[in-house]
Amino acid sequence: MTSLGTLKKTFSMLAVCAALFLFKSCGIYNFTGGDVGTAVSFQVNTFRNEAPLVEPGLDRDFTLALQDLIMNQTSLDLVPSGGDLLYEGEITDYRVAPMTATAQQTAAQNRLTIGVRVRFTNNTKEDADFERSFSFYYDFPANSQLNSVKSSAHEEIFERITQDIFNASLADW
Repeated sequence: MTSLGTLKKTFSMLAVCAALFLFKSCGIYNFTGGDVGTAVSFQVNTFRNEAPLVEPGLDRDFTLALQDLIMNQTSLDLVPSGGDLLYEGEITDYRVAPMTATAQQTAAQNRLTIGVRVRFTNNTKEDADFERSFSFYYDFPANSQLNSVKSSAHEEIFERITQDIFNASLADW
């Protein structure tokens, strides 16, 4: 009976050691897969709106969307200046273009495209710095006005672009 108890105790200790080894080997990752390394803070400067077609408030809304995503997917603290990670850039594109035509040669669908240029600086790991452009789009029926779909369009586009920026800067895939 004692050999069975010793075997169970040994097995339990091995399971605990294996679990500790697995957690230790994962490095400094959070559950969303972001590798923040030794960084403890991040800063997102307001993305200036330099698109040919200026949408009022777009710069503020995009900046807040990026801040929210990073706060929700990491344990980093948002700071107004001197962050370990720095995100800055410009909104470079905001346009609506017809996408598909009907038999009567009118637009059946329009596409809103938003593009941003991002400069990412990692003050704790210099080789991670980059400058890249990101863009995404939202298709909507041609018989709808942009104002009627703008809120949902911006939300969907921002979700995709900010996730792409997060993946490029912190996912380290």
